[in-house]
Amino acid sequence: MKISARNILKGKVTEIVKGATTSHVRIDIGGGVIVTSSITNEAITDLALEKGKQAYAVIKASDVMVGID
Repeated sequence: MKISARNILKGKVTEIVKGATTSHVRIDIGGGVIVTSSITNEAITDLALEKGKQAYAVIKASDVMVGID
């Protein structure tokens, strides 16, 4: 499959925290960097995601916000 997103980060699932309708998935992309995504529980099932499995964080965004204290 080809997609238009240019930010595709390969890594390994380190944690899945399920909520009522959505889950937080943490993907270790190396170098001490963890990417966290919120996806539906249905997507977790459809993708057969589980801890230790290889996955991709695909980022497609038009804005990036930056904040400071």
